Amino acid sequence: MVFSGFLITGVGFVLLAIIALAISGGTVEKLAGRVHPMFGLLFSIALFLTLGPMYVIPRTTSIVNEISIVPIVPNHALSSNLLLFIFSFVFILLTILLSLNPNKFVDHLGKLITPIFSILLAIFVIKSIITPMGSFAEPKEPYIYDSFFKGFTEGYYTMDVLAAFIFGGIFIKSIRSLGVKGNKETSLMFIKAGTITVVGLAVLQLSLAWIGASSVESIGYADNGAQILANSAIHLFGTGGSYLLGTVIFLTGITTNVACLAAVTEYFNRVFPNISYKKWLFIMASISLVITNFGLNTILDLASPILLLLYPISITLIILSFANPLFKGHQFVYIGSIIGSGFVALLDALKEAHIFIDFINQTFSFIPLFSIGAGWVITGIIGFIIGLIIAIFKRAEEKNFDVGK
Repeated sequence: MVFSGFLITGVGFVLLAIIALAISGGTVEKLAGRVHPMFGLLFSIALFLTLGPMYVIPRTTSIVNEISIVPIVPNHALSSNLLLFIFSFVFILLTILLSLNPNKFVDHLGKLITPIFSILLAIFVIKSIITPMGSFAEPKEPYIYDSFFKGFTEGYYTMDVLAAFIFGGIFIKSIRSLGVKGNKETSLMFIKAGTITVVGLAVLQLSLAWIGASSVESIGYADNGAQILANSAIHLFGTGGSYLLGTVIFLTGITTNVACLAAVTEYFNRVFPNISYKKWLFIMASISLVITNFGLNTILDLASPILLLLYPISITLIILSFANPLFKGHQFVYIGSIIGSGFVALLDALKEAHIFIDFINQTFSFIPLFSIGAGWVITGIIGFIIGLIIAIFKRAEEKNFDVGK
């Protein structure tokens, strides 16, 4: 049940997000702008900051350090904090240099690394099946009860839906530049390409879940997934496996960082053109460096409230984009739905940040599913209904006004 919920947010909604963009104008600003232009701007800024310096770049840099660097540095040669600082400084500096002209680098290296990583992961999984690291561990708290919704919210941490909002817009522009016109044609192309992507993501997540669940007997519990993957590589293949995995993860990480840093910098340069691309590049990279050095576990903790706020709003926008013809795109429906889901998502984010936990739980416990982090679904539906009622009355008033003329 945990993994089924995880797959819905971590995989299924990725395809839906890209299709939602294709049928809603091609950019997240236009989709979110259906609520209000200012909301569209603020929501887009929040997405790009999360994709870049606030979460994805620091997380990626920390993961590369955990998997590629820590296993090959002799114990006690450097403190973990100093090692992270030295590596992150060099790694992010390399990201900056490559982000000055990112297109060719990301394209060429991506074509090389993706199949290599896929083959390596397949070898890992096959090896773990032939020579099991152990039996599946029993679920631990908090995965025993309400496991579906726990897996659903855990899917937020992949960031794949939010990344799809951003990179999906870039892909749509690329497709339309090739002469593909119209939302229907674009959507059909993305359904075909997106299906392949979703299958790949599902296989990836299932493979990582298998390795994680079967590794406890051999390597014990770890603080994060990066440590599990690094220790599993050593257990299955020895030092050589660790070096091979570390090399691939390093190249995958630098590709991810360059793509994210370039996308975020380009966006901020477009929205705030008074600051040059290069200046934005150094600003975003500097913020990334600072946050990276809090360490991977702290990064995940800091990002958690942000993701608990952004994901429900994103899912609400995706659903509204598909339902748009039913209510003829009336703004009040968008406003009501976003207020409904966003309010409870904000409460969940505050609780995750350990702010007013007791007060929030006592005051809003009457909301169905609130205790398991899914109350925003109910309030979002209520907001949708209220917005729809207002829209119907507005249309009736407009018709009466036209008749009166």
